[in-house]
Amino acid sequence: MAKQSNNFILGLWDHEEVFLHAIEHLRHEGQEIHETLTPFPVHGLEQALGYRDTRLHTAGFLFGATGTTLALSVMSWVMTTNYPINFGGKPNWPLPSFIPITFELTVLFASVGMVLTYCVRNKLFPGYVPRIFDKRTTDDRFALVFDIDGKSDSDVEKIKQLCNSNGAVEVKKRTFDENE
Repeated sequence: MAKQSNNFILGLWDHEEVFLHAIEHLRHEGQEIHETLTPFPVHGLEQALGYRDTRLHTAGFLFGATGTTLALSVMSWVMTTNYPINFGGKPNWPLPSFIPITFELTVLFASVGMVLTYCVRNKLFPGYVPRIFDKRTTDDRFALVFDIDGKSDSDVEKIKQLCNSNGAVEVKKRTFDENE
């Protein structure tokens, strides 16, 4: 397991448009942003950070295909091999009657699989305690977090200066203990 960083610079903004402009400028300057915290969803944040589109829909398709395959396989096996019954001359493999169960298992597998994938990807599992950089990010402040472990004092000062020159209302250092 990789060692977790403990020293950070935290820049706080009070307006989302200034915040988005600051992100674009800081990325243009080559600064690596460790974390972005906002009190509400900000339109255009993913583009400003340069994120690619999510692949959650691909995971949903794969989970749905697994549900479809499992449903059709088990029902086909039961109706043709395990317990074949002759229902007054009807076929042993009645595919139209499989449609409702196949649909339900497809939706079930896709939805549960996507929820689990989302939770694992975002570390939202029981027992995980997230680091709180600043409590105001849940109220009215926008924050950029920069990892400064292994950076020189001049690099740290450059980050602080860039944050201040791009409209940050506060720039501070945040250090966590090993147990935090």
